[in-house]
Amino acid sequence: MRKFIFNGAVISAIIGLWSTIQETKEGRRDWRVVLMWVSAAISVVIAVGTVLEESREADEREIRR
Repeated sequence: MRKFIFNGAVISAIIGLWSTIQETKEGRRDWRVVLMWVSAAISVVIAVGTVLEESREADEREIRR
């Protein structure tokens, strides 16, 4: 869990998700809102996937030693 909390990509994606939530609450509802949500979701998925990949690579390096 710690690897997710302290990762810069995950923190950035969560901040982007938060701003998307705030914009959805306060802004107009049009096609751009959908694009913002898709973008935020893709950012979170990529950030989490990157952390998992880095963790797997670190485990493999540890096994090889």
